[in-house]
Amino acid sequence: MTRMPVPPFSYDDAVKKVRMAEDAWNTRDPEKVALAYTPDTKWRNRSEFLNGRDAVRDFLIRKWSQENGYRLIKEIWSHGDNRIAVRFCYEYHDTDNNWFRAHGNENWEFDAEGYMAVRHASINDVAIAESERLFHWSHGPRPVDHAGLSDLGL
Repeated sequence: MTRMPVPPFSYDDAVKKVRMAEDAWNTRDPEKVALAYTPDTKWRNRSEFLNGRDAVRDFLIRKWSQENGYRLIKEIWSHGDNRIAVRFCYEYHDTDNNWFRAHGNENWEFDAEGYMAVRHASINDVAIAESERLFHWSHGPRPVDHAGLSDLGL
């Protein structure tokens, strides 16, 4: 099955693909999110290397069991025919209610059917006070009228 939009990406296609990924990750549904990747996808997330959609799903289950209150904003950085570079921030708290903002960059490569085949992510966590949080929407996708990263000064 094709996962639109597909390469080669126009700028508008790439922006749409980024927002689709952001919306999916904000559901915190590992099964749904994993379906955006090829069955043999290759990932680097921080210092962890993953191979395959099942490994991605298992990784996301672990991730979202530890990162409570997760809210993510992605922003396109650059794109090519079948590649997109993204910067992002997400906020979450741990089980002791310590808040963090993670800042990161991702490089994505897509197959001809629009599935992500390769993902490289570099991420740094910064401790923040709860009063410093900037992502204040209900669980699920970011509202259309909520500011993006550049508007928030991130």
